Amino acid sequence: MSTATPRPIKCKAAVSRAAGEPLQIEEVVVAPPKEYEVRIKIICTSLCHSDITFWRMKGGPITVHPKIFGHEAVGTIESIGEHVNEFKVGDLVVPVFTGQCHECDDCTSERGSNICSLLPFKISAAMPRDGTTRFTDTNGEPIYHFTGVSSFSEYTVVDVTQVVKLDAAVEHSKLCLLSCGVSTGVGAAWKVAAVEVGSTVAIFGLGSVGLAVAEGCRIRGASRIIGVDLNPDKFELGKKFGLTDFVNAKEIGEKSVSEVIIEMTNGGADYCFECIGLSSLMSDAFKSSRQGWGKTIILGVEMHGSPLCIAPYELLNGKCVMGSLFGGIKPKDDIPTLLNKYLNKELELDKFITHEIGLDEINKAFDLLIEGKSLRCIIWMDK
Repeated sequence: MSTATPRPIKCKAAVSRAAGEPLQIEEVVVAPPKEYEVRIKIICTSLCHSDITFWRMKGGPITVHPKIFGHEAVGTIESIGEHVNEFKVGDLVVPVFTGQCHECDDCTSERGSNICSLLPFKISAAMPRDGTTRFTDTNGEPIYHFTGVSSFSEYTVVDVTQVVKLDAAVEHSKLCLLSCGVSTGVGAAWKVAAVEVGSTVAIFGLGSVGLAVAEGCRIRGASRIIGVDLNPDKFELGKKFGLTDFVNAKEIGEKSVSEVIIEMTNGGADYCFECIGLSSLMSDAFKSSRQGWGKTIILGVEMHGSPLCIAPYELLNGKCVMGSLFGGIKPKDDIPTLLNKYLNKELELDKFITHEIGLDEINKAFDLLIEGKSLRCIIWMDK
């Protein structure tokens, strides 16, 4: 690859022109990286439910269109901007939606925070440092970013704090999964909840993230992992990820889900995880946790903006609620650790991949996920 000054690149991208409308495959122009940025040639990407949540949203500054979605991917460094010392052209990397600068109080703290205070996580339509976009269409009009990644494009520009270098010779589709969903779920069990051997766990929502939580709890040695979902097919699927029990709210008569779980666990689950993004389920999860030490971990983004309502007196009984962004993962430190767990056959990534398609078929990936027919659909740029 050339070491000359990077120039704009024309490439294909799947562009969202309007909320909830099918993506359009277009030619776009990707500008060279600026200071502290790298331009990445995407090898493959995948669709996360967060992409669908924000793709559907209407109104507000974060829903501006046209936009390139996508935030779970793997690729190689095509070019680097000024002051980039951590990477070189040709490095194999995964972009992530939240950064780690290794400089701010949060990134250097041993307290476990993964919220970088130099460049705090936000759902932005632009690059984090200068608030501008690196994408334009063939008419020179701006196309906006999503979470600073925008991986539904053959090339993208990402801030150096949001890029993780990986050295292992692993199938690219497996590395892609570490960029968001699997890391979020496994990390929540490992970094946020710190599930102990012999613990009881209840997981509300058995999509990719919920099943990744189950995988994390299995690795941590939980003795009972209860899945809560309305789709009865999820139990058989979930057994592959460590589920031992299943609760379907449609099949428990007049009892509430929390009553059932309290009975099953003789007092409530040690750890409850909400992985959908509904305040009502967050409340159910909290009610299902054990008095004295029960923890409820919230992973889902509330899709309607509704507040969480819990009875304050229950907090006096020692129960707590914890938020979890990216599963508490510090990307540059922890994603290589997760990769090693995969290489050591502790973490099983293969079972998350249900479909593989090319970029031109990306709307099929949306259909499959919305219909509940896929976990992770790998989208190849060269297929």
